[in-house]
Amino acid sequence: MAGADLAIQTEGLKKKYGDKEALAGLDLSVPRGVVYGLLGPNGAGKTTAVRILSTLLRSDGGTARVAGYDVASQAAQVRYRIGLLGQHAAVDEDLSGRQNLVMFGRLYHIGKQAAQRRADELLERFGLADDGGKPAKQYSGGMRRRLDLAASLILAPSVLFLDEPTTGLDPRGRNDVWKSVRGLVAEGRTVMLTTQYLEEADQLADMISLIDNGKVVQTGTPDQLKNKIGGDRIDVVLRRPNDLDAALGLITSLLQAKPETDVDNRRISVAVEDRVVALTAVARSLSDAGIEAEDIALRRPTLDEVFLNLTGNQTAPTAEPSRKEVAQP
Repeated sequence: MAGADLAIQTEGLKKKYGDKEALAGLDLSVPRGVVYGLLGPNGAGKTTAVRILSTLLRSDGGTARVAGYDVASQAAQVRYRIGLLGQHAAVDEDLSGRQNLVMFGRLYHIGKQAAQRRADELLERFGLADDGGKPAKQYSGGMRRRLDLAASLILAPSVLFLDEPTTGLDPRGRNDVWKSVRGLVAEGRTVMLTTQYLEEADQLADMISLIDNGKVVQTGTPDQLKNKIGGDRIDVVLRRPNDLDAALGLITSLLQAKPETDVDNRRISVAVEDRVVALTAVARSLSDAGIEAEDIALRRPTLDEVFLNLTGNQTAPTAEPSRKEVAQP
């Protein structure tokens, strides 16, 4: 893809913190007008990449361009064309939503009246108009993140960096942010999303790069990445734990494949090619053998399985936030 068609491009990007190599030659090509996901566990290099691309950090090697400008030699031009939503709220809790947005506008040297108009536009857009006069400390987690997102759009940037934007949010808050992100991309903006949440990448990203140890290990659409490990899968949940070994041997012989087992949940999972034929054959064979299945289902591979399969890294991204991470509205 030609450079003119790319919103973000990096070649051989490197960064070290002491002896630790945070980025080990990161290569990215991000088309315009998409959500591009960087998916990986903590320490993979996602946030370091965003900090370099948003001119907050200098690389130790390689090149990077955003919106057509070099992040090292043309940093000022880059800053006026990007928005950044970090992992932590940037708003002043004691100011109202509207006052926060006006303040950000003034920091960008927008005139007072223009900043007020822009604040009102963004409050309306993100469903915060009725709460614009309330202090931000009275907002729910999802409302604060929407206010953060509004603040990052003061200058109507063409490229937006979202660094783990829904960490700590409850499901409703995450859905609010996801809806907002989809709306931004529908307008033609480019969004680079870093996340540990597999569901988030699956829901939002048009393209995903899996990152491990500071470099890209695989890139593709969510479906393309899932197809890397065999397309569809059959999950069998047995009624009796004692049937696990017999069912495993039967399915292995029938499909000539190597299933995965989850002993605690009495589950056998196996990749298949002809989904309907395989499902029918497995169900019939288990029944003929007197093995009772509590559930048999077809599904696509998860991004969790993709990550583990392609990297061998046991510290995979998470499917859902833990209970401790969830902030109540």
